[in-house]
Amino acid sequence: MERNVYYSEYLQLDRVLSAQTMLSQVGAKAKPAHDEHLFIVIHQTYELWFKQIIYEVNSLREIMATPFLSDYYLHRIVARLDRCKKILNVLVDQIEIMESMTTLDFLDFRDFLVPASGFQSLQFRLLETALGLKEEDRTPTEKLFFNSRLKEEDQRLLKAEQAKTSFFDHIEKWLERMPFTQTEEFDFWQTYQSAVKSMLERDEHTIENNKTLSPFQREMEFKTLEFTRENFQILFDKNLFNLSLKNKKRKLSHSATTAALFIFLYRDEPALNLPFRLLQGLIDMDEMITLWRYRHAMMVQRILGSKIGTGGSSGHEYLKKTTENSRFFADFFNLASFMIPRSEIPVLPQPLRNKLSFSYGQERGV
Repeated sequence: MERNVYYSEYLQLDRVLSAQTMLSQVGAKAKPAHDEHLFIVIHQTYELWFKQIIYEVNSLREIMATPFLSDYYLHRIVARLDRCKKILNVLVDQIEIMESMTTLDFLDFRDFLVPASGFQSLQFRLLETALGLKEEDRTPTEKLFFNSRLKEEDQRLLKAEQAKTSFFDHIEKWLERMPFTQTEEFDFWQTYQSAVKSMLERDEHTIENNKTLSPFQREMEFKTLEFTRENFQILFDKNLFNLSLKNKKRKLSHSATTAALFIFLYRDEPALNLPFRLLQGLIDMDEMITLWRYRHAMMVQRILGSKIGTGGSSGHEYLKKTTENSRFFADFFNLASFMIPRSEIPVLPQPLRNKLSFSYGQERGV
């Protein structure tokens, strides 16, 4: 039997459009605050978009859980990451709408919201956890507020999510499985270290022989070069690298970092183009979420100044601190520190280039 689908019934608009209950309208002596309606709609919209991003990320986790990822699935991951980026861009733009509400507009209804706050957005906490933010990554203040502000049922849901493999963990395992960094004819790590050593020696020679530098400028150039050397030394020394993992200065394992660096350096090889776009998608997501946090913090300062937030936090100051402390894929941003000029990148042997090509049986030219 054919069923007629009606637009508003399919979207359940009667439920959605009747869900904007303004607390300033409740009571016999109610004095409706005009901007409370905007406040509710904005936050409901955020929660709908959070739900969509969680839906996309969970689908990616399911795909990444497989022991082998074909190009078909890599393309799907890249497409869905791009969708998430576009949604996050909308979330950032919505802050501009919120900023049309002034301080006095907000104070008309602010007291009705206490003690509710963004701390209690379970969906955003689930999204953070799904992407890879672990409980130990949070500041003591965050942990305190989560434990005290979330309902017991929501705390149980969050703990259940924390027990699952995050998207970050799936990405790390996928990178660790990449076979191209160590083959019979090519040792990427050895040749890369040699290339870096030669590059740094040339940089030192350039500084020494640059007659245009003043003594002070030369000293500063050498300090910068020494810092660069130390940075590379941490990458090349697994003990130092593991210590930085232990100290929470990085999250990505050494083998996964090596694989990601290989992808970044040889991204023009056909088989590495989609993996490169995938990693770029992670960077895009992290950047947009960080931008959203930052814009949110600035909006709170603009509207509340230094006032305490409705949930009891320090408001703007708290949000500003969590902006940098709550990064998901910062390790991929930091790969830029280990990139070298194209002219310095070790040449891949022809058999390996053939494996990385889509030549379908025909060997590639040099």
